[in-house]
Amino acid sequence: METAAVATTENPYGLMAALQQGGPITQTVFGILVFMSLVTWYIIFTKWWDQRKVLNDAAELEKKFWTAPTLQDGATKLPKESAFRQIVDDGIRASHHHDGKLTDKIDEHEWISMSLNRSNAAVQSKLQGGLAFLASVGSTSPFIGLFGTVIGIYRALISIGIAGQASIDKVAGPVGEALIMTALGLAVAVPAVLGYNWLIRRNKDLAEKLGNFAADVHGALVSGSRMTSGPAAKPAK
Repeated sequence: METAAVATTENPYGLMAALQQGGPITQTVFGILVFMSLVTWYIIFTKWWDQRKVLNDAAELEKKFWTAPTLQDGATKLPKESAFRQIVDDGIRASHHHDGKLTDKIDEHEWISMSLNRSNAAVQSKLQGGLAFLASVGSTSPFIGLFGTVIGIYRALISIGIAGQASIDKVAGPVGEALIMTALGLAVAVPAVLGYNWLIRRNKDLAEKLGNFAADVHGALVSGSRMTSGPAAKPAK
């Protein structure tokens, strides 16, 4: 009785059956989509984690960094892997090394500004890493699923041609395989597109915070005070 019940509830047109009947092409399409999905979720999680660390550091700047007597002291209060510490360290390094034949024709203001811009761009480039893959997955995975769909429809037509009639038992398997590939392509594409747009929006907010911080560090290095309208300490070089 139990064996008969299991036999009646098993789906002969499910995913496993589609992979077995579809052959190497369907299995390859499925493997590509699974790989894309795994990498997509990995990038979404790791980029969210990186953004979270930058946001946490930004929330602590007023208490940890700008209350220090000097920029160097403030930098030591920031985590070594902090994006903000990288910017201030590069700014201090540029201020201390404004000498030599390569820099004697560039004034200190411009030299420090160039160094801070490079550092800020490097941080933002790191935050953007992996987002191109999400965009590619969002745009290509539906077509990869569509390729599996075309193969399934093709197999259904072959089955009809061999059988000489379009009976449901001949076409249900290949058509079900085609629909499964379409659904898998969409299931991979939607999280990739949503994750890409979400991470891009958060990166824009972080870019503004990093740019404002770099501008404040530049003002502190050049004039000895933070160029901002809010209350802050006045660190010296």
